[in-house]
Amino acid sequence: MKCTRFGTLLLMTLAGIAGATELDPVDWVEIYATDPSGELETDPATGATTAQNGVTLRYRQATLKAQTIVFDPELSEVHAEGDVLLETINGDRAQVWRSESARYNFQTESIEAETFRIGQPPIFASGYELLTQPDGTYTALNGTITTDDLAEPVYKIRARKLSIDPGKSIRAEGATVYAGEVPVFYWPRYTHHLGPRKLYWRALPGYRSIFGPFALSSYHWDPSTNFQSAMRLDWRERRGFAGGPTVQYDLGDWGQGDALLYYANDQAPHINAGSIPVDTDRYRIQFRHSYTNNTGLSLKARVESQSDALLLRDYFEADFRRDLQPRTFFEANQAWDNWTFDVLAQPQLNSFFQTIERLPDIKLTGLRQQIGNTPFYYDSESSLAYLRFRSGLLGGTNYAGLRGDTYHQVVLPKTYFGWLNVMPRVGGRYTYYGDPEGLNTIQEDQGRWVLNTGAEVNTKMSRVWTRPKSKIFDVDGLRHIIQPSVNYVFVPEPNLRPNQLPQYDFDWITPRLLPIEFPDYTAIDSVDSQNVIRWSLRNKLQTKRDGQVADMIHWALYTDWRLQRRPGQTTFPDIFSDLDFSPTRWIQLNSQVRYNIQDKEWREANHRVTLQPNETWNWTLGHRFLRTDPSTYGPGNNLVFSSVYYRMNENWGMRATHFMETRDGVLEEQSYAVYRDLRSWTAMFGLRIRENRVGDNDWTLVFTLQLKAFPVWKLNEDRDLPERIFGG
Repeated sequence: MKCTRFGTLLLMTLAGIAGATELDPVDWVEIYATDPSGELETDPATGATTAQNGVTLRYRQATLKAQTIVFDPELSEVHAEGDVLLETINGDRAQVWRSESARYNFQTESIEAETFRIGQPPIFASGYELLTQPDGTYTALNGTITTDDLAEPVYKIRARKLSIDPGKSIRAEGATVYAGEVPVFYWPRYTHHLGPRKLYWRALPGYRSIFGPFALSSYHWDPSTNFQSAMRLDWRERRGFAGGPTVQYDLGDWGQGDALLYYANDQAPHINAGSIPVDTDRYRIQFRHSYTNNTGLSLKARVESQSDALLLRDYFEADFRRDLQPRTFFEANQAWDNWTFDVLAQPQLNSFFQTIERLPDIKLTGLRQQIGNTPFYYDSESSLAYLRFRSGLLGGTNYAGLRGDTYHQVVLPKTYFGWLNVMPRVGGRYTYYGDPEGLNTIQEDQGRWVLNTGAEVNTKMSRVWTRPKSKIFDVDGLRHIIQPSVNYVFVPEPNLRPNQLPQYDFDWITPRLLPIEFPDYTAIDSVDSQNVIRWSLRNKLQTKRDGQVADMIHWALYTDWRLQRRPGQTTFPDIFSDLDFSPTRWIQLNSQVRYNIQDKEWREANHRVTLQPNETWNWTLGHRFLRTDPSTYGPGNNLVFSSVYYRMNENWGMRATHFMETRDGVLEEQSYAVYRDLRSWTAMFGLRIRENRVGDNDWTLVFTLQLKAFPVWKLNEDRDLPERIFGG
């Protein structure tokens, strides 16, 4: 029986194997032509199927493509000829076999081929006379192993005999390493593991003006995917030797974590130290662990101890820029449907950092919940803590005391006319302060009462236009959403003002607008009178991209109107604007600005635009402005920064990053990286120059060479964390 039509071809193939006794009744084989001229012929007596002119056969997790196949359903075996490609999947591991002629059994997964190539990135192998052994491994003669996925690899290992254990290892007997066609090394027996590497070195050589020549290296031992370890061995000519072990682990149901111990015998600790005391012996100890189960319990522990305040800046620059004052704490949280219970312990391990010690801080939170069958809802937050203020190097008076705080609120959410949401609320707070140790101005227990009330009114309106479509701007219809909101808060003057209370949780100086509602406002000890309205307006313009709703514009405007001002306050604070704009898939614009109404001047502006139209180039251009204000932020800035990547051709690429202070035209930082694709390897040469304004410039040269199969840097890590590629 012969057929050339695709639909009938598939149905007849299924019918032909339905009675095969070797296959499980639920199993099925799908055969279809990859070319319109494909032909299929089935023997009614045996069910054997022959397909020609390009065909694909699928069975379970195996896919076979060839010019011609002969499939025997009784033996579950297929013989394929002409550009044979076999892909097998086992879990998350995929293998691709290529050959001109092969025989494959779908039940036993055995393979026979005269010549073959196998790819399980990052390893590729080829050879002759491939046979399946009884233990499930494969053997081949005159084989080749390489990590270079090219017909003529730059380097390879040739072997008299190969033994392949899929997904585990490739063993070579009589192995010779070749650079091109030149033999450079011989092994009687060589084994390469296909899984993650267990033992390997990493090294970063370079030169930095404040270090001199340096070599940052680490020896890694990763016995399993759940446990990775390394021993860092660093040398800096001007600073000396440093290093220590690191560990990452995953205990499954018992949580995940990591640990680090780093010691440096610093020969020049005074460099860039200023007036901060730094000893020759410097160290960092870090431990982090987190645990979560399905009952709502989560545990977090973090230990951060270091010898001095500048340790991270000098030896871990990427961590320093992300968090210059790491904390040590232990936190336990148990969550239920309507309640959460937290215990937080936070000691001061680093005496040079200002710290609020919590020994401990216990909190019970009532999530917003309906009160019986009434229209009222209730939420609360109660805590009890022993707190200690430690000033660190900033100086000041240290003090400590007991604090108990409880807050309760009732709200009445209502919707009118089907579109207007109104939510009045009323709440009360009581805070107990024990006689604080160390403060002579307060010598007795105190209790503060606070009443709060107010209401929020908001609505949401939208309109849809289905006709707008544009391939240039990736537009498939438009939807505009507008959300105005008015939130009124009234807090009468409490019986005790903040200057009459010990300050543990107080207002931090921040460029953002602080919350006005309880319990979002967390500065418990700075609670004071309020009579304020917060106005906000949110706009969204959405479209469909790839069948999913995407925001083209998300813009929020908000400010406060203080109906009753406290000393030092103005009627209107700054107006804030947050904008995210994505006119196409490859253009992203982010903007955050604040404008002072009273002085009619911009106080802050952050802008960033990213262009990424293709893989050839991308460019990020940004602007950071902060007005000088001695009473809050101190010296401001007017910084312009740029980061551009350009791939010149298949072999060369470059990235350039600049930061310029436009007020005086100083190029504060510039860095350049040149990338060379060496087929199996990638080389990078980097240069960074910093204008320190005080003292000599800081400049760094680095060179890295990494195997593509086992990259040192994660994707885009050189862009997002450039400090790491320069030795930080």
